[in-house]
Amino acid sequence: MDFDFSAILLALTVLFGVVWGLDRLMLYRKRKARFEAAAEEYRDPAAVDWARSLFPVIFVVLLLRSFVAEPFRIPSGSMMPTLDVGDFILVNKFAYGLRLPAFNNKVVGLGEPKRGDVVVFRFPGYICQDDNGRTVRSGDMTCADTHAPVPGQNWIKRVIGLPGDTIEVHDSQIVINGKPVVDTQIGSFKGNPARPEDNELLYYNATVWSEQLGPVNHLIARMPARGPTPPVPNARVPSVVPPNCYLVMGDDRENSEDSRWWGCLPEQNLVGKAFMIWFSWKGWGTGSVDFHRIGTVIH
Repeated sequence: MDFDFSAILLALTVLFGVVWGLDRLMLYRKRKARFEAAAEEYRDPAAVDWARSLFPVIFVVLLLRSFVAEPFRIPSGSMMPTLDVGDFILVNKFAYGLRLPAFNNKVVGLGEPKRGDVVVFRFPGYICQDDNGRTVRSGDMTCADTHAPVPGQNWIKRVIGLPGDTIEVHDSQIVINGKPVVDTQIGSFKGNPARPEDNELLYYNATVWSEQLGPVNHLIARMPARGPTPPVPNARVPSVVPPNCYLVMGDDRENSEDSRWWGCLPEQNLVGKAFMIWFSWKGWGTGSVDFHRIGTVIH
């Protein structure tokens, strides 16, 4: 089962607020009068005391996570070498507008993603055609079950194509509106063979490149020997990015399940913009805390 912390925070905020509010409106005065009549020191019932104490704390946490910044942990190597497995990042929740917690509906528009942004989003599912020929999103990659539920997961990728862009992708070569993306090989990937995510890149003789996406210069990893990736356009991705949609890709280009596989990212699935690594844990015996990555601004 997917763990939706925002939904849990919202539910607890409502629960504690209702318990505390109803008690103050309906029960508090009579209870206090009984204590005064018995000449006893007043005290709230345990449930009300907990609700009164926890409601403001959880409410503030909910506001901060929903509208300011939210922490996330990188679980996979799809964004290497920019983001590593075990990096803990902060995500700007108001970069692309204020959204209701849990429901993610935008209530105030403050900006739109730019080419090169690293974005966190709710996985939208795979684009499929149902029995009636309608385009739907499914949790089944093969589209054999077009009604398969889409996992409620947060993913992270880099914005490559904006609405209206004409995009071509062949392996790691990207062409945007007729102009090839400029990239320069830096050298071979250097890593720790004891870490599975590093070992794969080393096994396939990965190379590291500097890529320029608009004003954003960042690193990508390439390992063509790992096997081909879907080109763009393909059955799920047209050559022109649809309105209110974005084409996103991982920086580990041959090891990223991204828009090439499941289609464009709908605007309503955006969560926020990743902007800083606040902690990095490489694992016991394979680097432990990586102090050099702490405080790194994400480009």
